[in-house]
Amino acid sequence: MHDVRFRLVNPGLRPRKTKLEMPGWAGKAAPRADGSHEYAWHCAPFTEGAQYGIEIFYPYDNELHVSKKDGVLHFDGDFGPPPDDDLQWPPFRKFGGDYFTYQLLLDLKVGEDWAVRTEPHPRFYTDTTGTVPIAVPALLRTEWWPMISFIVFKAPREGEVHIFRPGEPMLQILVLPVTSDIKLVPMDEDEAAEREMRGRRIHASRPALAADSTWTSDTDTVFDGTYRYLLRAAKGRVNERDPA
Repeated sequence: MHDVRFRLVNPGLRPRKTKLEMPGWAGKAAPRADGSHEYAWHCAPFTEGAQYGIEIFYPYDNELHVSKKDGVLHFDGDFGPPPDDDLQWPPFRKFGGDYFTYQLLLDLKVGEDWAVRTEPHPRFYTDTTGTVPIAVPALLRTEWWPMISFIVFKAPREGEVHIFRPGEPMLQILVLPVTSDIKLVPMDEDEAAEREMRGRRIHASRPALAADSTWTSDTDTVFDGTYRYLLRAAKGRVNERDPA
């Protein structure tokens, strides 16, 4: 387990491991059964991906509406009088014509081999209203940069409104290796053949593996639990090797 140490000025930011909210942005707690509506949490890869990071909440008591009219950004929200310190106020400001920033005032200490990366909160991908704030990806090496001074958000398009609401997460942060030290290497024939054979075996076994988990949603979309079955098996093998 890797400790991420933090300090913050505004307790309302409430950094925590990202959680699926049901009912909420992840959908409703509908069973995987015929006639149910499909929600993002029904997908195991999305569920694992969505819970991989740290979510940060909008820390103020009043909503903020960000809009663009005639090419000009507008901020509609009341943050009260400036605090008695040197904080940027108001905390949201224009950043060029297509972006705006927020003074986050959150310090995450992750060590010399790690970095923190901002990104949109997973609820951005489940939203159907077009109102969820869009945090711009950025990688920060916090070993020698002890304060995340601002976060950049993408401005809404003309006529759209992005809404920050009290108690709602506004972005997610991932903790990643400081350098993406990867090299793309084509598989040799033996490795490619082994992967092809493994895929064929999974495909042939799918009717049996999914026999008790296949269902059709209310939009006539068919789901099965083959991936979830294999995921549980993989996790079980890891737990056997490394018991808690």
